[in-house]
Amino acid sequence: MARSLKKGPYVDEKLLKKIEGKKPQTAELIKTWARRSQIAPEMVGFKFGVHNGKTHIEVLVSEDMVGHRLGEFSPTKKFLRHGGKMQKEQEAKAKEGEIAAAQAAKAASDAAGAKAKK
Repeated sequence: MARSLKKGPYVDEKLLKKIEGKKPQTAELIKTWARRSQIAPEMVGFKFGVHNGKTHIEVLVSEDMVGHRLGEFSPTKKFLRHGGKMQKEQEAKAKEGEIAAAQAAKAASDAAGAKAKK
């Protein structure tokens, strides 16, 4: 644990002022850059716009999140995919499988249509 228990949890004071006196159901999105701030029980039900370095990602705070940091729910890196030759081969096989399944479904519907006409 990074913070001493005797110091207590770190919650940004500006963040507490923003939620002070508001009700979670009626409050709009609260934008914040305080990713290191821990989620306190008073924050449950509020929607926070947590900055990830580029945009604000909407985070709806639930009871399970209490004690975690706001930054944990706003990833800073976007995963695209693993690359390489093996990945391209797998994608090509998947695409061929989809095409074959579509052709089989079309052939089955054509055969059913031909039987209905007889």
